Amino acid sequence: MQHISQDKRSAMTLLELNEIIGALVQGEATTGIWVTAETSDLSRKRHCYMELIQKDDSGNTVARSRAAIWASSLYDIDAKFTLVTGQRLATGMKVLVRVTVTFHPVYGLLLVIDDINPEFTLGDVLRRRQEIIDRLTDEGIIDMNRTLPWCDPVQRIAVISAETAAGYGDFENQLHANPSGIVFYTRLFPATMQGPTAAQSIIAALSEVQKCAEFFDTVVIIRGGGSSDDLSCFENYDLAANIAQFPLPVIIGIGHERDITLLDYVAAMRVKTPTAAAEWLINRAQNLLTELQNIGNSIYVTVTSLLTNADRYLAACEGQLPSIATSALDNAKHKVDNAALFLSNISNTRIAPELQRLDSFRKEVVAAAENAVEMRKSALDAYENLMTALSPQSVLLRGYTITTVNGKYARHASDVSENDVITTHFADGTVNSKPIKNK
Repeated sequence: MQHISQDKRSAMTLLELNEIIGALVQGEATTGIWVTAETSDLSRKRHCYMELIQKDDSGNTVARSRAAIWASSLYDIDAKFTLVTGQRLATGMKVLVRVTVTFHPVYGLLLVIDDINPEFTLGDVLRRRQEIIDRLTDEGIIDMNRTLPWCDPVQRIAVISAETAAGYGDFENQLHANPSGIVFYTRLFPATMQGPTAAQSIIAALSEVQKCAEFFDTVVIIRGGGSSDDLSCFENYDLAANIAQFPLPVIIGIGHERDITLLDYVAAMRVKTPTAAAEWLINRAQNLLTELQNIGNSIYVTVTSLLTNADRYLAACEGQLPSIATSALDNAKHKVDNAALFLSNISNTRIAPELQRLDSFRKEVVAAAENAVEMRKSALDAYENLMTALSPQSVLLRGYTITTVNGKYARHASDVSENDVITTHFADGTVNSKPIKNK
């Protein structure tokens, strides 16, 4: 009982303990300290509240503390940070902030931020962006979309945007109300354009476009108006890789004129705003139309000049036709006279000798033909005598006989059978006989 009463006498209230802690942590040593950390659970009301955390290489949180930016400093800090980085302070950013440690008996420990170094955050954003760019380069895909050929004219456009976004409305109005009256065909593929789900939403929209890619000439990804604090969702490897490998040229028109994102490094065309995207499409079509008009004008001028010259030439020809005809007839008559004289000369100088040569050849040909006929006649007479001497009748006249058996010549004894009738032919007749069987 004595021990318990001693504890009671030495005990203090929680408020007293917290006041002691507050006195310990609040002082010159904990005022105006520059701290590096990552923002988490950032929310804005009148003041800006967040948690500052630190992670190890494995991504585990090793330190955490509540922090706040009071309304009196918030505007200046926001303006300074946005001017340098192009975006407002948001969750998931690495920051270098100046803090003062405070301790409230009720609310506990709180780090009050009164300044920020935006160059530190910008450096981290650029470092992460460069890491993704290096990865896309190593994979050989960073230039794939930028090197795709453009279809001329670019009139069939797939638009990826939030359906109710002001930038989408500006794009449509600018495009379809162009002063040249050029017709464009657009189709919206809705997507979330800010926040943590934006990257996957845009990838899903790209997938839908790819299913009907043959109906489009290009894809326009636009987001405009409002603040630029959510542009960090476009610093995404998966989204950049999808755009880099997309089969249609992609136009990026995200944010304001000062805004640059990772997507600008992989898309075929980067413009400043949604309106600028529409202007680029209009100007490209207008340039093509102007070129066609210039070609048409050039053709008109050339054809007009040719027709004018042709008219002049025909008029000149018409005036010269009578004299040309007379001159042509005179020239033709002169040529005929010259040809007749030439032929007469040829007759005397060349045709007569040739006729003499032909007459000489005629005599030689006749003599040669007569000699050839005589030689052929002598040869035929010799052949006739030879055929007469070799005929069967001549053979019989020389004392030979010819034997036939049943009308066929018998050349061998084996050609005759016992019952055959043998006919022996003489020069003056025939004799029939029958063979006698040899015993």
